[in-house]
Amino acid sequence: MFMDHNSFINENQDSLFGKNIIVLRGERWREVRSILSPAFTSSKIKGMFKLMSDYSVNFVNYLAQLPAEKKTMEMKEIFVRYTNDVIASCAFGVNVDSMRNPENTFYAYGREAIVVNYVLLVKAYIFRNLPWLARMLRLRLFPEKVAIFFRDLVQSTIKLREEKGITRPDMMQLMMESRNKNGKTVLTLDDMVSQAFIFFFGGFENPSTLMCFIAHEIAVHPNVHERLRNEIDEVLEATNGQASYEAIDSMEYLNAVINETLRMYPVGSMLDRLCVKDFKLPPTLPDSKPFTIRKGQSLWIPVSGLHHDPKYFEEPEKFDPERFLGERKKISLNCGAYLPFGLGPRMCLGSRFALMEMKILFFHLLARCDLKPNEKMSLPLTLAKDGFSMKAEGGFWLDITSRKSLHRTIVT
Repeated sequence: MFMDHNSFINENQDSLFGKNIIVLRGERWREVRSILSPAFTSSKIKGMFKLMSDYSVNFVNYLAQLPAEKKTMEMKEIFVRYTNDVIASCAFGVNVDSMRNPENTFYAYGREAIVVNYVLLVKAYIFRNLPWLARMLRLRLFPEKVAIFFRDLVQSTIKLREEKGITRPDMMQLMMESRNKNGKTVLTLDDMVSQAFIFFFGGFENPSTLMCFIAHEIAVHPNVHERLRNEIDEVLEATNGQASYEAIDSMEYLNAVINETLRMYPVGSMLDRLCVKDFKLPPTLPDSKPFTIRKGQSLWIPVSGLHHDPKYFEEPEKFDPERFLGERKKISLNCGAYLPFGLGPRMCLGSRFALMEMKILFFHLLARCDLKPNEKMSLPLTLAKDGFSMKAEGGFWLDITSRKSLHRTIVT
């Protein structure tokens, strides 16, 4: 009944954004999702573990080696560099180091692509309400040079892999293999560029924002910080410093901290759905009548409101990872109101990827460094009222210092 998004743009209006899996509807959406889904299974994410770990260690080593006067940082700026590098490698096979070389082309175009401002909103309004004007102006949602960059990147990746016989366990490989499935072209080059772009768009911005909130909550809760540090040291001891995918993925307290941060700060604070067939909601109160949602009507689901509703989460404004441990975990995850990545067939495809990316980063970060709030950080945290994404008023300012006592397996 509610399978589609009510998008403001379609595939005929903008080839870069209009063909991606979020925008597509109906049978075409099902077809593309069936192609992309295998790229995000646990086995495929496990295949990317080494790449993610290498980038995490490189990232943390860079931070640990900075002189003391440079260890006060606005975390959004550095986390977005990390997510850029992971996406570049895991999706496109491109190796970059945005910490040491923030001027690299991939990062520069990525930053330009994810800027959500009033100009972008005006364009979205025109696409949705004045499509004739968009056609007349030959309007594009994103700058032409960004579209050209991603198209050239996908083309060159395909060419290199075909010429060198390179195969990788990633989304690009699956799209390449599906191009002429069953004798027909399932994905054109434009289709592949659009899927690759939305994967980059989603993997660049949202995970880095969530990492900021995780780092903040760890920094302002010393008991959480210490418990995480102990859990990490236990894993290092058990694996002799060679933590595996399974070891990190099964860390109960790290998982609880991430889940609780997702509850308090869902970066997708709203979900939308388009009704594709009339649906009658039963009465909810005595003497009330059923309510029919008509085909073509949109629903907006206030995720942030549900996550902060005391009906579902006791003391919702309190950061409490314990609610995602033991028996309380079952209640929190299955209450029907915990929706950090959406729900149902339209649930975020990249959620496993994003979660593993964050787990690996904080494992290596807290194995080597301590996090403390800097005086520039507004406490208690207040959400900024400007902009279009969730962020802290004044930024996420932390002091990152090297741990005084490292586990014996950590080599500096």
